[in-house]
Amino acid sequence: MASCPVESVSLLRRFGTALACLVLCLHGAAASAQSTQGRADAIPAFKKLYSIEARVQGCVTCHGQQGQGTGDGYFPRIAGKPAGYLYNQLVAFRDGTRSYPPMNYLVAYLPDAYLKEIAVHFSEQRPAFNPQPPTATDPSLAERGRVLATAGDASKGVPACIACHGKNLTGMQPGIPGLAGLRPAYVVGQLTRWRVGERRAAEPDCMKRIASRLSDSDITSVANWLAQQTPPANASPEPSNVVRMPLACGSQR
Repeated sequence: MASCPVESVSLLRRFGTALACLVLCLHGAAASAQSTQGRADAIPAFKKLYSIEARVQGCVTCHGQQGQGTGDGYFPRIAGKPAGYLYNQLVAFRDGTRSYPPMNYLVAYLPDAYLKEIAVHFSEQRPAFNPQPPTATDPSLAERGRVLATAGDASKGVPACIACHGKNLTGMQPGIPGLAGLRPAYVVGQLTRWRVGERRAAEPDCMKRIASRLSDSDITSVANWLAQQTPPANASPEPSNVVRMPLACGSQR
């Protein structure tokens, strides 16, 4: 084989080095482009993974995908309740002033900002109400429930439920929850806990004062009557109206 002139060898070496550099640059550019594309493709997945819908999956297991509640009666509807109310309850569970171990554990280390996000998310949900199963109630007890809910009992110092929870039982901004769509077992459980001191709210704790004046029969009657009411088409809470509230209530501060 004929040998190459020295000048040709030198040129070939320089050319080969340049070619190698070019190949490496092109490979690096391609790799960078693939990396950039990979990041671009990952952004929607990242957003989905860390969306509020993804981050409340621990809540929907018990409360339903949109916070509509479940059929067993012990996991209440939280959809559409005022964000202030939901936030207050999450803080109470986190700080231990409201006791229910699964909830206490779930939110134990969540900061205020995160709890506010959760509260706002569920306050904006408007799923359909779950149908309530019929409840066989003595007519006199049903009437007692109606009176307590709509007129109260002045002799016991008990105001009507609708005076604070709204004429359509959808709650009041910023901190009073709706009662529409709640199962009787849940309402009975919460009123009983307030009465015996297991549940507390910000002072002045108006619900503590009311629940302590109700008998077991009163609690059962009003819970059953509330459950049998047809939920309103518009489940939005009423605007704040502390002037007309019958009792001072710490949750409305």
